[in-house]
Amino acid sequence: MGRLVHFEIHVSDMDRAKKFYGEVFGWTFQDWTEYAGMPYFGAVTGKEEELGINGALMQRQGPAPEATQALNGFACTMGVENYNQSEAKILENGGTVALPKYALPGMAWQGYYKDPEGNIFGIHQPDENAK
Repeated sequence: MGRLVHFEIHVSDMDRAKKFYGEVFGWTFQDWTEYAGMPYFGAVTGKEEELGINGALMQRQGPAPEATQALNGFACTMGVENYNQSEAKILENGGTVALPKYALPGMAWQGYYKDPEGNIFGIHQPDENAK
């Protein structure tokens, strides 16, 4: 079975990335640099009993994505309780809009953003009234 169990976000500025994801989503980090042999911080994204997975911030090993480059990997999407409040936190902490908020009719609100490292991610607020 190929269930997703871990993610890595490649970053150029580890402190900036930890601050962004900590402030916006409340993630905490564990220093796993010794095990990885490079700057590598485990990201705790929620409580063990909550649906979801944990991952890591990993030191980028090449150039950052170009501003107009298409996504060439996976986009992580975070579940949020309040889309508008989450978007405000993203923008206040240096993120930018990649694809504005849109409705998944009868299911949710969805949108995509770039973190200060140039990585694209999504946010998703379930809402049966979205249209």
